[in-house]
Amino acid sequence: MIRCILPTGGDKRCMSPLLQTISLLVLSNLFMTFAWYGHLKTLGSKPLWSAILVSWAIALAEYCFQVPANRIGYNSGISMQKLKIVQEVITLAVFVIFVRLWGGEKLKLDFLWAALCMCGAVYFVFRS
Repeated sequence: MIRCILPTGGDKRCMSPLLQTISLLVLSNLFMTFAWYGHLKTLGSKPLWSAILVSWAIALAEYCFQVPANRIGYNSGISMQKLKIVQEVITLAVFVIFVRLWGGEKLKLDFLWAALCMCGAVYFVFRS
């Protein structure tokens, strides 16, 4: 039985397992993106070992969202293949926002075309 991780309101109904999975994967990716890339701006002048330790601590928090997300999704009937494709699209979406807001970089049109191709992958995986 799947427990209600993310309740929808005052009543005890839960979000659908797919929505719970996606919500937790978004939170997971926020942490992981900072773990992978946040140190480039904030710890660039610090020793490499300190950036590794900070990133590792952030990644530990990321796993607290990612592991339940995959477990909820898988236990509700979402295949590992579908979970991976959804994860990659969420990763790309979070990264686009991160690069623009945190990194201050402009997005190139080719990057957006690549993102569209990944959205197509979600369609093909979920259509059957």
